[in-house]
Amino acid sequence: MNKPRASLPHFLLLCSCFFLIASPLRTQTPTTTATSLTPEPKPADAPLNWKQLVGIYGKDKRTHFTILERQGQLFLRAPFLYGNEDSEISIRDFENSQFSFPNGSGRRLKATTLRDSSSTVRMLVVDLSDVVPSDNDPKSGRYRIVEPWYFPRTDASADPEHFYHVTPTKPLEQLRAAALAAKPPEEPGPFRKPDLVELVTLDPAIHLDIRYAHNDNFLGTPLYTQARAFLQRPAAEALLRVLRKLHPLGYGLLIHDAYRPWYITKVFWDATPPEGHDFVADPQKGSKHNRGCAVDLSLYDLATGNVIEMPGLYDEMSPRSYPTFPGGTSLQRWHRDLLRRAVESEGFAVNAYEWWHFDYKDWKLYPLLNVPFENLTTLDNSSK
Repeated sequence: MNKPRASLPHFLLLCSCFFLIASPLRTQTPTTTATSLTPEPKPADAPLNWKQLVGIYGKDKRTHFTILERQGQLFLRAPFLYGNEDSEISIRDFENSQFSFPNGSGRRLKATTLRDSSSTVRMLVVDLSDVVPSDNDPKSGRYRIVEPWYFPRTDASADPEHFYHVTPTKPLEQLRAAALAAKPPEEPGPFRKPDLVELVTLDPAIHLDIRYAHNDNFLGTPLYTQARAFLQRPAAEALLRVLRKLHPLGYGLLIHDAYRPWYITKVFWDATPPEGHDFVADPQKGSKHNRGCAVDLSLYDLATGNVIEMPGLYDEMSPRSYPTFPGGTSLQRWHRDLLRRAVESEGFAVNAYEWWHFDYKDWKLYPLLNVPFENLTTLDNSSK
């Protein structure tokens, strides 16, 4: 028997069902776009005692090694033991503060972490092939250590309260006075007229943690008179687009620094010992911060407001700050790489030494500025 043709009401009902099913697909488009920033699944967090252990150890560059976590396993990278910078050796038998690993010649080394009164971690490594039983009782489990190796931790540890600090080369007030009396280098131009935008006015999901307005920075004293952040308008608008890409993933932007008066750059350079100059800008060349085209930033969790952990701390002058540093935990690296992909997708480029520092593509089009925050409302061509 032939089936009856669908009536008009039935047809309209089918159409309405189709649009009800299709409409969520349209609303999910921004989320789908945002998740393209995460080509790999988000890894699980590492246990707290592992996160306290991962880091850089060594008495000097010749004997340094790194402990890291990857895919739920601890690894050790020790070029001086294994002859290859990229070799990762699995750590075994981790319990409490002890673990063991091969030394490259078939024997296993036992390591114990020690903490002193300042919570600085040191690594005590013992070659198990050279231990001597105590009291001639090998079954007692008591051993006398023969020539242990001590490896102090050389990064800023896992605790943000123990932020990285350098001892200024001269008293800061002396350096500040000299910087205020100096002038930025002259540049031929022409340049665009500055048009600095205060970032917190763009979106309430942009939060500030301006360390240079407080004591918790690498010089240990306030350098800014106000805790504010500005970028040239095109860079600020690009950063807003970054935020909108990250929002569906549950992240907001935490700004540590943006526009920086030139005299502050000179203070940073003059106060930092030469071995740390990779992490500060030469005032004779000026910083992209001075042009309002650089931003220091990180991520925070929109749901909790908690700052997201990265492989290293902000403003830390160590290899942990490199955007390609292989250490830390899988989740820390995942977040660091997510931040980089999101910010670089809108015309910024990461600094080679600092995972948090991004330069906007048009920085060459703006002049070096030396105007304090409180005077920015009067900024005009005379400030070029």
